[in-house]
Amino acid sequence: MVVRRLGIAGEAGALGARRYTRREVLGMIAATAVVGCGGSSSSRQRIEEIPIPELSGPPFTLGIASGDPLDDGVILWTRLAPDPLAGGGMPAELAPVTWEVAADRFFTRILRTGVFVARPELGHSVHVDVEGLAPDTWYWYRFRIGEFESAIGRARTLPLPGSAPERLRFAAASCQNWQDGFYTAYPHLAEEDVDFVFFLGDYIYEYGSEGPVRFHGTPEVQTLEDYRNRYALYKSDTGLQAAHAAFPWVVTWDDHEVDNNYAGTHSEDPDVTEEALLARRAAAYQAYYEHMPLRLPAPTGADYRIYRSFTWGDLASFFVLDTRQYRDDQPCNDEVQIGEVCPEGVDYPGTMMGDEQEAWLFDGLRASAALWNVVAQQVVFSDIPIGELGINPDQWQGYPQARRRVHDFVAQSGIENFIVLSGDIHTSGAANLFTVPGDPASGVIGAELIATTQTSILTEDPFVGGLISSFVEGEPGVEFFNASNAGYFRVDVTRDAWRVDFRLTDTRLVPVSDLSTRASVEITAGVPGVKRTA
Repeated sequence: MVVRRLGIAGEAGALGARRYTRREVLGMIAATAVVGCGGSSSSRQRIEEIPIPELSGPPFTLGIASGDPLDDGVILWTRLAPDPLAGGGMPAELAPVTWEVAADRFFTRILRTGVFVARPELGHSVHVDVEGLAPDTWYWYRFRIGEFESAIGRARTLPLPGSAPERLRFAAASCQNWQDGFYTAYPHLAEEDVDFVFFLGDYIYEYGSEGPVRFHGTPEVQTLEDYRNRYALYKSDTGLQAAHAAFPWVVTWDDHEVDNNYAGTHSEDPDVTEEALLARRAAAYQAYYEHMPLRLPAPTGADYRIYRSFTWGDLASFFVLDTRQYRDDQPCNDEVQIGEVCPEGVDYPGTMMGDEQEAWLFDGLRASAALWNVVAQQVVFSDIPIGELGINPDQWQGYPQARRRVHDFVAQSGIENFIVLSGDIHTSGAANLFTVPGDPASGVIGAELIATTQTSILTEDPFVGGLISSFVEGEPGVEFFNASNAGYFRVDVTRDAWRVDFRLTDTRLVPVSDLSTRASVEITAGVPGVKRTA
């Protein structure tokens, strides 16, 4: 085999244009590098000694991705899976994967390259932490193993901390139940002009095979192999692959990556023991790591910290939460309460984030020097869509004391330009956050933007959808609500305002659909809240 245009970046530049054999390249890399394959010195191997395993077919079937950018680096991801729906189809051997980062899409100037050894115990997933890149810059990347080469992806770095960027553009999406439809929005998302994408949870659904449009084809997932195969099914979608390849993604999970409406160590099924849920959680968390471009070490059990933060110069601070792993069980047996709320749910003291994460968030907001302060998380923070009719115990509504602590902190600490990004409820929305939740007379402390589903809309009937939207938009503080269309929202952030377009498809029932902007809202710097503009 011959490796083409492979350069080893350094102060002297790349190796040049001549063609190097695989043995020559691996020998040069191995001269200064060893790979840990188990943590002890006795189990270390030189990269040049690791043979390429025999592959039964093209291994990059799940696509490529980048994520969790820094000002000088980014995570590059892929997973080797020549037989993706049968555990991956890789032999139980180490697999050396070459990666390249270039300054241009044609790879005429390769800036960084190396070899990542994919391990069978982590599903032959690849997480390359590329360092030494320039800030606020786009790059192109690809992978290679044996005779096979991946697609080419785009990645970028963040602006330097303390720098003063004038603009940021991003998109946000959530909830992509394979069975409820086709991912008709993702090909459009891949063509957007944005810097990164937030995914706010429910990347997979754990359900058995029961869909109205497509089918999982397997029972409800429980084991690590089950979860791997489910991710492989979802990642086989070419539109999703294109959207991942086009931009870095910053991801977090919600419930369906493990089990519907699980809360900490509590399953939605009261017959499932804590021990059983933790075993399932450990499998689910590992599979999540194996399939996401995360700047995190692999999990080693049922606990996995994924909450984290990053900044876009001094323009915006982002805090990415985990409102599943640390929360107390939902009140009211996790049943939506319309009218009279169960006694437990009236002022439920349960935590949503856990003490440590809550303190981390407050410390981060307090220390933020950015103009915009943004919390990206899973479940709805305002009272959409139930309003004053009752509570949804799985949303922040169901944890009133925890929600009040956030509201009180923002109000009393003088946190300005506070925005919450949410998903979960399969609708698009924009709402004001009142100083006292549920009390419009108390004033406004911020805004919430809700990213809709890719497939699981509430209703296909435009008349019924219009009635629902009209009802919810009549609630205090609600500027926009859509229950009938899948898609995402796109944000243009400047020092003056956030301009948000809700980009929604016509249908998710067929593989291809038109997409358009159905509504626009604006958040003005220094003016708490959100206003509909179109």
